[in-house]
Amino acid sequence: MKNLIILTLSLLMTTLFTSTASAQDKPAYQLFTAKGKSIKYGKMLDELEKADVVLFGEQHNDPIAHWLQLEVSKSLHKVHQQNFVLGAEMFEADVQLVLDEYLAGQVPETNFEQEARPWPNYKTDYKPVVRFAKEANIPFIATNVPRRYAAMVSAGSLKALDGITADAKKYIAPLPITVDMNLPGYKNMLAMFGSSSHGNTRSENIVQAQALKDATMAHFILQQTGSSKKLLHLNGAYHSDNFEGIGWYLKQGNPQIKTLTITTVLQEDLEKLLKENEQKADFILVVPASMTRTF
Repeated sequence: MKNLIILTLSLLMTTLFTSTASAQDKPAYQLFTAKGKSIKYGKMLDELEKADVVLFGEQHNDPIAHWLQLEVSKSLHKVHQQNFVLGAEMFEADVQLVLDEYLAGQVPETNFEQEARPWPNYKTDYKPVVRFAKEANIPFIATNVPRRYAAMVSAGSLKALDGITADAKKYIAPLPITVDMNLPGYKNMLAMFGSSSHGNTRSENIVQAQALKDATMAHFILQQTGSSKKLLHLNGAYHSDNFEGIGWYLKQGNPQIKTLTITTVLQEDLEKLLKENEQKADFILVVPASMTRTF
């Protein structure tokens, strides 16, 4: 009887301790598969290593996503070594020269940061990845369309690009660019901005500008993978969520390419992936909704 009481008390204390520890635990993130199954970083990495292209979709002001992008960069570089390349939406194609010069140590960091037109959150969110690329001698590709051309399309549709020069066309995907307005992501954008049945309305132009960005990023990514390189690409989640956007254009350019995607979502609870976040990507990075923002 005495032993039974001791055993009961022991089990009770263990339960209380476990419950208290669980209540005090504050994980900064959780990883899930597309089907909502929890997965460890190492297991995810095993799969990412097999891909030709990894599209890491971020929320631009999420510190956990930016930190994990750096960690994935380090891990994939360790595996692929000289065959590893980085690319990012955050740099436009016409700054590739100054980006290359900085990575090669030919221009000071101050000049690079002035002339490469980095995003306002560059120093907090992207500088660590760029510096890692510099230190490890990793090529870094500026993949996004120069914003002036996206602005032209937003104002006058893709037809506005018909008159640009051959030099200008070096910085965008080859014309003409096919836009599938029936893709769910683009349909959502049309609904968001107010679609119309009267041809190229303002909302349709905005979607075409988004497609121009997606197609251009895919174009510059494919230039790298064509030489057997393995590329990790950093972009806003909307450019790769639901296997659309950049991923769709990658498949149009090379149906055989193996692409894996990561997206970033916010949830109050990290224990279980919400149904609405399933199938958004091959891997889902869940961050607490209360996480501090970088801007």
